[in-house]
Amino acid sequence: MRVGLFLGGAALALTSSLALASGPEDLLPPAFRDTPPQQPTPAPTPTPTATQTARPATPSPGGTPVVQPVPRGPSAPSSGGSSFTLPADFPSLRELERMEADEINAVLGLRPKFDIPAAARRSVSQVGLLSEAEGGFPAGSLAAQPPRLVLAALRASDGPIVSRWGHILMRRVLASRLDAPNGMDPVAFAALRARSLTRMGEGAVARALVQDVDGSSYNRLLTDAAFDSYIATGDILGMCPVARLQTDIREDAEWEMVQAICSAYLGEARSAERRLQRTLGTGSAEAADVRLAQRYAGAAGEGGTGADIDWDAVDELTPWRFALARALGVEIPDELRADAGARYDISEVLIPATPLLQRVQAADSAAARGVLSSDAMVDLYSQLWASDAYEAGDKAQAGLLRDAYVAATVAERLTAIQELWGDESDFGRRVLTAYAAARLPVSEDKADVAAPLIASMLTAGLDRNAMRWADIVSDGSEAWALLALADPSGGQASSGDVDDFRGNDDSADQRRTAFLVAGLAGLGRLDDGDLEDFASDLDVHYTRASAWSNAIGRAAQVDNAALVALLAGLGMQGDSWDRMTPRHLYHIVSALNEVGLSAEARMIAAEAVTRG
Repeated sequence: MRVGLFLGGAALALTSSLALASGPEDLLPPAFRDTPPQQPTPAPTPTPTATQTARPATPSPGGTPVVQPVPRGPSAPSSGGSSFTLPADFPSLRELERMEADEINAVLGLRPKFDIPAAARRSVSQVGLLSEAEGGFPAGSLAAQPPRLVLAALRASDGPIVSRWGHILMRRVLASRLDAPNGMDPVAFAALRARSLTRMGEGAVARALVQDVDGSSYNRLLTDAAFDSYIATGDILGMCPVARLQTDIREDAEWEMVQAICSAYLGEARSAERRLQRTLGTGSAEAADVRLAQRYAGAAGEGGTGADIDWDAVDELTPWRFALARALGVEIPDELRADAGARYDISEVLIPATPLLQRVQAADSAAARGVLSSDAMVDLYSQLWASDAYEAGDKAQAGLLRDAYVAATVAERLTAIQELWGDESDFGRRVLTAYAAARLPVSEDKADVAAPLIASMLTAGLDRNAMRWADIVSDGSEAWALLALADPSGGQASSGDVDDFRGNDDSADQRRTAFLVAGLAGLGRLDDGDLEDFASDLDVHYTRASAWSNAIGRAAQVDNAALVALLAGLGMQGDSWDRMTPRHLYHIVSALNEVGLSAEARMIAAEAVTRG
């Protein structure tokens, strides 16, 4: 074998150089020595010693160039054994022959420590995507904050956020170009932010964040966060720079398979297949996982496609299986996909290889969460409408959306919007129709549908479009409540109007009224006396303090908007609005409004009334 011969020769050369080391050989050509070249026998060159001093060379007759003699050090012992010994665990030649190139480099210490030149390496300070000029928070927002507080908030932010607008705000602060708190490792700071982004469904943003750090700066925490973000977006090869540079930073089976896949796409297909076969043989990964990896590696061109995936032996869907199956176009059994949960709906949208129809079907969940904007949803539906790959029945919803914009009459447009809403339980469809709703003319004969139209507009932040309905809606109605919260100009709310709203509130424990009171009070639009009265009537302790409320209140007092946003996101964690309390909403809206994030405060409060 060529590899074996190379390794054997390399090992032989290594042992020879160790055993036969001697003094340096005189490499100076004869024509350049002190002795004139025409003499048949050159004069012997004196052997220098360690204490000799250099003497200037005597010019030779005839204009021969003067050349400084090559200095020679003291002679090494000519024989005897070398004092150098290989480590006890150094692989044998046979073991070296079975190793892959990167494994040999690691053993011999030949693996590079850096993947980019020194002049091009980036600092790990101010890691992020959004500068302050681009809408991010100021770089020094968290630098002077207690690192233990920031660390605790980031560690606890490990899941979805109930509010769409809360999600958008949290994404903004986590993606901002920020300095780490003083005393906190900046790489760990970036890793924790990327981890939180992925777990709230923002895998694409997390991936962009980790790409702002050079591979040579990665530690285990950042590697894990990056790995999860690449898997969530189906970008398996995105992990290759770090996987090739830091081969031993992880030791699990998925890391081994990623390295094999990366080898295949570097032209080492046979080496990759051997590694995957070894992983399969040792049983460190399930057969389905390895088969998927073999197919992915085989797509590099030289390898095979791998055996069929035995889904019958798979009892659950994992991010690894889902990402590779979608990237490869492998059909996932319906029952396995149905039991997987909402987190995979987000990945359906983020993975470009997912079939378009399935991306559209999953877009509602992503939009309700806050991952997709209304514009992005319209783009997806437009692609489906223009595609020739689907039947008319598959395009029915896209056709309705088209009618919502361009139908001949206002009545037809409104009907299309309402059909898209269905039973109005799918909040993602409200996001889809936001701009179509804003295009409808205001008229008194549509006052009965003003509330859902206003709610739809507010999902995209179209508060000024929504305010056009202010003269049409009835005081104390749901539409009035939404506008009372969303009004950018502000204004005190009447306790009588709140009582009217409460009289028509059929939600459990009148939670929507409790959220309305929390939002109005947090925005400073309800008198303190009225707040106390409603708190007593609704049995809600709005101002009761806790460690979290004290922290977000103190952050608001010192006007630190980034810390307030981070703590607000922590206070809105959960997978449904059942996990949200009016007391938390009051503290969140109040703190956001105090630090100048009043637009977000208004949208979160209005969303709570709609969804609470």
